[in-house]
Amino acid sequence: MSAQLSERTSPRPIGHYINGQHLPISGASVPSYNPASGVAIGAVALASSAEVDQAVQAAEAAFHAWSQTPPLKRARVMFRFKELIERDMDKLAATITREHGKVLSDAKGEVVRGLEVVEYACGIPELLKGDYTEQIANGIDAWTMRQPLGVCAGITPFNFPAMVPMWMFPMAIACGNSFVLKPSERDPSTALHLAELLKEAGLPDGVFNVVQGDKVAVDALLDHPKVRAVSFVGSTPIAEYIYARGTASGKRVQALGGAKNHMLVMPDADLNNAADALMGAGYGAAGERCMAISVAVAVGDATADALVAKLAPKVRALRIGNGMDEQVEMGPVITSQHRDKITGYIDDGVAAGAELVVDGRGHRVAGCEQGYFLGGSLFDRVTPTMRIYKEEIFGPVLCVVRVPDFASALKLVDEHMYGNGTAIFTHDGHVAREFAHRVQVGMIGINVPIPVPMAFHSFGGWKKSLMGDHHAHGPEAVRFYTRQKAVTQRWLAGASGNGAEFAMPTH
Repeated sequence: MSAQLSERTSPRPIGHYINGQHLPISGASVPSYNPASGVAIGAVALASSAEVDQAVQAAEAAFHAWSQTPPLKRARVMFRFKELIERDMDKLAATITREHGKVLSDAKGEVVRGLEVVEYACGIPELLKGDYTEQIANGIDAWTMRQPLGVCAGITPFNFPAMVPMWMFPMAIACGNSFVLKPSERDPSTALHLAELLKEAGLPDGVFNVVQGDKVAVDALLDHPKVRAVSFVGSTPIAEYIYARGTASGKRVQALGGAKNHMLVMPDADLNNAADALMGAGYGAAGERCMAISVAVAVGDATADALVAKLAPKVRALRIGNGMDEQVEMGPVITSQHRDKITGYIDDGVAAGAELVVDGRGHRVAGCEQGYFLGGSLFDRVTPTMRIYKEEIFGPVLCVVRVPDFASALKLVDEHMYGNGTAIFTHDGHVAREFAHRVQVGMIGINVPIPVPMAFHSFGGWKKSLMGDHHAHGPEAVRFYTRQKAVTQRWLAGASGNGAEFAMPTH
């Protein structure tokens, strides 16, 4: 059956989740689509400033009791939440595939990577432990503690509707904060499912809330005086806007922006492994990943010729279609407008003189003729002056840049304005070490094409890929979602004292 015929006959209303309750749409809404069919499957509420305030007030009201809940009890809620995610793994993945378009195996992988952060949050009693020093001076002890901030907010992108929110709210909630999530209006249902699982896990009403919406909702969160911290993942222009507006209103802001990730292929690399790595990293999720490899840097013409010869037939053979089909390797892109934008980049690359080895424009899928599909595109002989090299395309387009040596490759990566992720494929340990040590990028893979850190490390780039001082999840998340107190204590014996002391206290 075609994707169009299998859709529900009318769009499902998708509203907010505030104070433990689903709220119906009371104002404006926008359609959400199944990208594989082009059919509207949801009517997504657009929160007004008043509705955002309602969510923040609910979070504020719930904060005091939740922040005073012992960390062990908060961890037990996370343990139950973890079990419920595992129970509903298939349902969550199907929702992601239906609204985003990525293949089911990739959707399940996304949920697992988010689940790993929940698992890390289960250790919050250990993570919140401070330091203690006895007898720092005669009769004086000192210690530190980390305490929650209050109401925190997350603004998340369409490309990971489960994983990126779970980079944020499990750690924020485990640290004792309450949370308001504003997911993408492109794929809003996963956030509501997660909210239901949190309630089932025993989270008190108001600690986690979801507001659907657009810029109005975002600005209301950024401006609200009771929101203490904001986390964001998305494009760099929006990240810069959110960082500037949020910090101007006194908030702690963590804004992860765009990327243009390079993978160096050295002459000694196993080219079969390198080509397979580039296929998954470049075309997985139709290239709509902030850690996608979009530039292959081939060191030497012989390396480039051999690499392109291996890549071209693989790109042409990509199995493209509805992500619900388990045989499919790549699904559609998120909207028709984004498909047209990617097509425009390909047009521009051809006009600039790059060699279009494989052309993915105009791809059609039988039974899904109205879907937002592109084939994989492969460019060779791309130069750093071209727009397709400089800008983030965020689609299934891989550019091969040729350089003469390792020094030139390193310089190329370092001079790009983005510094999110990078990788090198080589058998030379010294070259790999030099690359990891010297490259000006936040996350590095050595024979690993998508070096996303595990949940017990932290995720984040450099340069225009990150605004703010803290990376996401891992130990950095504990620091971001709490603030430190230092306590110095002395108990005097009896009523005796030394009188007033006017010198600076010393040991």
